[in-house]
Amino acid sequence: MPWFLNEEGRRLWYEEQGQGPVLVLQHGWCMSSAVWRFQADALSGRFRVVMPDLAGHGSSDQSGKYDFAHFASDLKQLFVHLDLRDVLLAGWSMGAQVALQACGELHDRLTAVALISGTPCFAANASFPHGLDVTEINGMELKVRRNIGRALAGFTAGMFAPGELDDPNLAREVGDILGAVPIPHSSVALQSLRTLAESDLSHLLPRLNLPVLVINGDQDRICLPEASAYMAAHTKSTHWIVAGGGHALFLARPEEFNNCLIEFWESVRDCS
Repeated sequence: MPWFLNEEGRRLWYEEQGQGPVLVLQHGWCMSSAVWRFQADALSGRFRVVMPDLAGHGSSDQSGKYDFAHFASDLKQLFVHLDLRDVLLAGWSMGAQVALQACGELHDRLTAVALISGTPCFAANASFPHGLDVTEINGMELKVRRNIGRALAGFTAGMFAPGELDDPNLAREVGDILGAVPIPHSSVALQSLRTLAESDLSHLLPRLNLPVLVINGDQDRICLPEASAYMAAHTKSTHWIVAGGGHALFLARPEEFNNCLIEFWESVRDCS
């Protein structure tokens, strides 16, 4: 799979599989395109699945700035590079915020958007109480500074609700998938975490004049369920809430998740 050069000359990696309508899957903080293995394998018979690595993540160059403006600009440049049109853009966790940031400039190339276990504002504030307390985010930052490998092991463990990985075969497969995600440099993790802590994109939700699918588990403790409810209330959305689900539904419940994306896409196409 190829790299492409962005306008600043940085190499950005993307995976691509299948043919058909375009599904772009954007990963979250300190993850990579590797997390979408279940989706690439199962959905490539229906979609052309494109999975970019954010700058500093996965196989992309670890240089530059790691904020939503730059992440969104890179995503837009990938759309132009591959001439992607009529796209279902799906962003998970921090990737949902990247998608929100990019939607304004990508509007003419998009048909619909899926916001997966996301939030418009990661840190709670006076106008948005549905984020994490700043002390939790500061704790994440401290753990990354001490030992990023250990910090990410704890973070990934927290992505799953109790019982989600009780099936040993699924647990092994998910472990293999997460084990294939390269650990980014601590500076990348810290800069992008600071971006999460300081950004509030809630003002972009009413501008999202496209069909939206909001997906979240009711036991998500990273991007809180109340944040997904807020996004659903402020967009033209279908809201799918998974009882007992955590932060990484596409890994813990891949068949349910994939079917939800398919049904949403078919409903959008039927209405167009």
